[in-house]
Amino acid sequence: MSERHASSAEIASPAQYAAPRVSVLLPLPLGGAYDYRVPDGMQLRPGDFVAVPLGAREAIGVVWDGAPGEVAEAKLKPVAEKLDAPPMTAELRRLIDWVAGYTLTPTGAVLKMAMSAPDALAPPRLATAWALSAAGRAALDGADLTATRRRMLEAARDAPPLAAKELARLGGAGVGVVQGLERLGYLEKVSVAPRASTELPDWRHPGVLLSPEQSDAANALVAAVERAEFSVTLLDGVTGSGKTEVYFQAIAAALAAGRQALVLLPEIALGVQWLDRFVRRFGGRPAEWHSDLSQAERRHTWRAVAEGKIPVVVGARSALFLPFPKLGLIVIDEEHDLSFKQEDGVIYHARDMGVVRASLSKLPVVLVSATPSLETMLNVEQGRYRRIHLPARHGAAQVPEVQVIDMRRQKLERQRFLAAPLVSALEATLAAGEQAMLFLNRRGYAPLTLCRHCGHRMQCPNCTAWLVEHRFIGKLQCHHCGHAEPLPEACPACGETASFAACGPGIERLAEEVVARFPGARLATVASDTLTGPRAVAELVRGVEEHTIDIVIGTQVMAKGHHFPLLTLVGVVDADLGLTGGDLRAAERTFQLLHQVAGRAGRAERPGVVYLQTYMPEHPVMKALVANDRDRFLAAEAEERRQHHWPPFGRLAALILSGPDDESVDFAARAFARSAPHLRGIEVLGPAPAPLAVLRGRHRRRFLVKAERGVN
Repeated sequence: MSERHASSAEIASPAQYAAPRVSVLLPLPLGGAYDYRVPDGMQLRPGDFVAVPLGAREAIGVVWDGAPGEVAEAKLKPVAEKLDAPPMTAELRRLIDWVAGYTLTPTGAVLKMAMSAPDALAPPRLATAWALSAAGRAALDGADLTATRRRMLEAARDAPPLAAKELARLGGAGVGVVQGLERLGYLEKVSVAPRASTELPDWRHPGVLLSPEQSDAANALVAAVERAEFSVTLLDGVTGSGKTEVYFQAIAAALAAGRQALVLLPEIALGVQWLDRFVRRFGGRPAEWHSDLSQAERRHTWRAVAEGKIPVVVGARSALFLPFPKLGLIVIDEEHDLSFKQEDGVIYHARDMGVVRASLSKLPVVLVSATPSLETMLNVEQGRYRRIHLPARHGAAQVPEVQVIDMRRQKLERQRFLAAPLVSALEATLAAGEQAMLFLNRRGYAPLTLCRHCGHRMQCPNCTAWLVEHRFIGKLQCHHCGHAEPLPEACPACGETASFAACGPGIERLAEEVVARFPGARLATVASDTLTGPRAVAELVRGVEEHTIDIVIGTQVMAKGHHFPLLTLVGVVDADLGLTGGDLRAAERTFQLLHQVAGRAGRAERPGVVYLQTYMPEHPVMKALVANDRDRFLAAEAEERRQHHWPPFGRLAALILSGPDDESVDFAARAFARSAPHLRGIEVLGPAPAPLAVLRGRHRRRFLVKAERGVN
């Protein structure tokens, strides 16, 4: 058995299907495939899933493209089994190779993302159902039955075999009645294939009436789908312009052509209202793909996608690697969002890899945003992407007014964080029976806890980060490694008791102030650690829609995608928060985030207003938000990056060395620096401590490799 390094860009010929040996790629961090002997009578082709011996165990892999190596026949181990599963498509195999090459990742590690539900490779398990027996049919014709039993047997007669709970619900009785009828022989157990739990989307289902501008945009997207060739379209529209309804038309066109559609969303919190809108448009639900699914749900969805039984999937970035056999459209909503970038394991950006998958599969991809990334806008300017613009909100809704509160001129009360103009606006909003949102992109109660006596700061033992107080659960937590501990009674440095002070606000502390100021207001605090799944998100959305919540206090999970007609006021506390830290994209990302936050206000007939509490009112981000002049801001940001050859006008890669011992890491970093290449158009900066110099107990040193755009 030997490793091979041939590229799977080579596509096997039909003659190779009966080859005596094959290359098998395993979902392990391996750079290439391994050769195996094909047993007599077994026919294999690229894409087939197989079980093969690997050392003392058995592993599942994929027959990969290209010619096997030249290992002696006697050294090859035989393929153990060909699995009864739809083969992996050539397009997905090419994507795996492409991502591995682009990200400098072992191909097997990328394959693992595409085999994220290995249980799905086994045939679907048969489910137990209950059906009317011949004796039951005879009993309906003449037996003396109670009304409940007769009703249950009639339900079984008129329906396909059903699970006990479903049949009991249909018959208007309990499961015990079903079991009793089985003991009498009137119902019998049968094995059936599991059925879809929801109605499938129907492209013929009537949608909402679109405005002329929306119709023109939708027609352009539909035409791209009907051409069935690679294209990239930016659907650029202000918040509330109806972009979702527009690209729904493109999904309908894909379904009408018998193709599948994939929609990527950056946050699970965006999904609840999106799913409701989808059901209203198509009369059925799409399949979901995200980390909160159970293993059974993942197994069923992966298999059904591979078999072409699921027409639409909405999911997080990992849904990009699902095994669609007839994909016809990819939609990437909120394409600018940082959540599309995976930072652990295989490091990739789902937006960019979505464009690559569309290119390899020769299908259209739609990028959707009210605040497109600078990279996307540059591609539009250079003619690589097409742009469709929706400049106005749908219907009578107007873009909200944005006002800046200069915090340098505000005198806040002690331990208060809301400026007087924002407090007055909250009073007026609540008096009018409307809703408000306070935005602070900081979880917990306070970002820093220190000793008043000696100044000791509570720091994570594993990371270069302060511990964040979460007063609601009574703990100090690190938001990087997950370390948590109770607030000590005495300072660990000086031993002083009752000396700790909370410095700065988190959303919990903001909620404390709002309760004190507005004791009758109904509050909800929302962050990634409080929205623990789709059910929690649904309850929050329902509470806001039904107006059982007056004020939402939230982090960035509330910044985008939500549509609440009565929400007319948005107040941003510490609007400058994202402008520090040295990130070259800090200004762009802060603008995107605050623009999305502002877009939650005034999305229906009632006008909205946004207040930004800032210590930097003269900053270009604040000026652009007040003037509602996104394009001028992006132009200025682009010019500054162009002058310094920063992305997207140059290339920049971070290389981080890490280890448990700081001296060893420093020694390795210095040795690495001495061996850095000196090539034209390439500059190596560093080493320097990484932004988080210690993370999860590992010391980190960073190099930045800067290159001109044309360097490959």
